[in-house]
Amino acid sequence: MIAIFGKTVNPKNLVYIDEMLAQLRQLGLKYIVDEAYAKLLHDNNLNIHADTYKTFDEVRTQTEVLFSLGGDGTILEAITSIQHTETPILGINFGRLGFLANVGKDQIHQAIDVVAKGKYLIDKRSLLELHCNEPIFRDFPYALNEMTVQRKDQSSMITVHTYLNGELLNDYWADGLIISTPTGSTGYSLSCGGPIIYPTSGNFVLTPIAPHNLNVRPIIVSDDVVLSFEVTGRGNSFLCTLDSRFASIDSSFELAVKKASFGVRLVRLTDMNFISSLKNKLNWGMDQRN
Repeated sequence: MIAIFGKTVNPKNLVYIDEMLAQLRQLGLKYIVDEAYAKLLHDNNLNIHADTYKTFDEVRTQTEVLFSLGGDGTILEAITSIQHTETPILGINFGRLGFLANVGKDQIHQAIDVVAKGKYLIDKRSLLELHCNEPIFRDFPYALNEMTVQRKDQSSMITVHTYLNGELLNDYWADGLIISTPTGSTGYSLSCGGPIIYPTSGNFVLTPIAPHNLNVRPIIVSDDVVLSFEVTGRGNSFLCTLDSRFASIDSSFELAVKKASFGVRLVRLTDMNFISSLKNKLNWGMDQRN
């Protein structure tokens, strides 16, 4: 069975969704739609002809693949929905860049055929797990891309005291600090000067946000360590994020990050890979002189 998940509906994409559902029915593939997303489709006058589910727990044992309809942010939301199940996610890009949701609108028919024949590949991506002495992100304290600590409601920088397996690594005087997985290395971390990391490298990268000291640069560490953090500043209100989710914290919060015991499984068509995504989405290696 195919589970279908989305967060928003752009009317210009309705024709692609309608054709996708028609192809699923034609191939005899049963599908079920997230209840909130089904309502959005219904409100946009698209009759889905399908049962719905309220929580993924209701359908997880019957679901072979979850179709995420949207952009990379929708995949991040889908992960919080499926949680520990490691159900494969096929990302269909109705957003902009679509680095994780790498199936384009013109590839939907091909993707469904591949899923129907079971000839897709699986890319397993690691998650980071956040531990805290206060109950933040209690429902799902995991991130596919990154965890950050940042200044909030103040103009001055903050200090992020950072420890690796209990030993002081650095005191970052900056606007904040990004702790990124290999998957997240092509996102926020990259925009702040961090390196691109191959998805199976088994690393974290720590990238400061606008550091005060020019000799402070991103550092890559193995993901078998525990990173812990204490945050101080002139104010006493800071921001902690896990992917697209955020929470307010203060200096009494003790944060620690380690690799999660489970991962995320992303469906990949056979003609796609990380290197081709770098080239096609980020123009990696392109000669701009022509």
